[in-house]
Amino acid sequence: MVKHNTQTSLLNCIDLSNHDINQSVNLLKQACLDSGFFYVVNHGISQEFMDEVFAQSKKFFSLPQKEKMKLLRNEKHRGYTPVLDELLDPENQVHGDYKEGYYIGVEVSEDDPESQKPFYGPNRWPASDILPGWKEAMEKYHHQALEVGKAVGRIIALALDLDAKFFDGPEMLGEAIATLRLLHYEGQTSDPSKGLYGAGAHTDYGLITLLATDNVSGLQICKDRDAKPQIWEDVAPLKGAFIVNIGDMLERWSNCVFKSTLHRVLGNGQERYSIAYFIEPSHDCLVECLPTCKSDSNPPKFPPIVCGDYLTRRYNDTHADLNVYKKQQV
Repeated sequence: MVKHNTQTSLLNCIDLSNHDINQSVNLLKQACLDSGFFYVVNHGISQEFMDEVFAQSKKFFSLPQKEKMKLLRNEKHRGYTPVLDELLDPENQVHGDYKEGYYIGVEVSEDDPESQKPFYGPNRWPASDILPGWKEAMEKYHHQALEVGKAVGRIIALALDLDAKFFDGPEMLGEAIATLRLLHYEGQTSDPSKGLYGAGAHTDYGLITLLATDNVSGLQICKDRDAKPQIWEDVAPLKGAFIVNIGDMLERWSNCVFKSTLHRVLGNGQERYSIAYFIEPSHDCLVECLPTCKSDSNPPKFPPIVCGDYLTRRYNDTHADLNVYKKQQV
């Protein structure tokens, strides 16, 4: 087994049941200025239900590959992503990521005009006779996780000296692009010296990510992406907690006051399951420098950008062309 000499990162822990909002705001602000990662506990999703969602995830990934490929992701990023489909760090990876995944987004029927937008539309679901109760569990989790994300968003708003409800509006998280992604690492051992990774080094694209993990370690963060050499720290799993990190969109919005942090997954030979929940504002949301994050001496660093356009570009940059799979099936 390849040994990686890394230290464990000590992350702040935000308790959503804490009535002292100032304490939560200060802890979150400190975390976002330091590492961009923190734990969230007492978030309202029961451990019993979390265990059920993980069990349902395992059932899907245990299906024969032929069955999983019937649900291959479509242009809307709904459905199954095979091992090596995603390449997050092309400069350092020899192959794609050694993980498989499943995307579930906001459910919008095809006859709804909203379904014409990227990232909105009907989901792809396994047949109920193959995986009974699977769709219902995932839809329930999708709904509950969004509420957790909104609660975290209110603390972030206060940490940026904004109104607590800044991110709650319809053009923000009221009509969020929220994407649930089940992930399975099959148990390969990563070796950065050979360009082999569970998930290559990357920053997340959006506002925030909520990550639920099993008890198998693998996630690492690099607080200073420009350091030579880069220093990687392990993020320990914490039962019942979400590991939360901020994405590039919040970095743009906050004019780099809060920075998105480089992270990766190194496999240690053990099978690993995790569930990522990516939260972004609505398609039409204009992401431009927040009024509290600019001044005469610190003008906006990025031009305004429409959320849907930005996300489409980022997804296309990191995923395989779907035509690859059509050729394989010929």
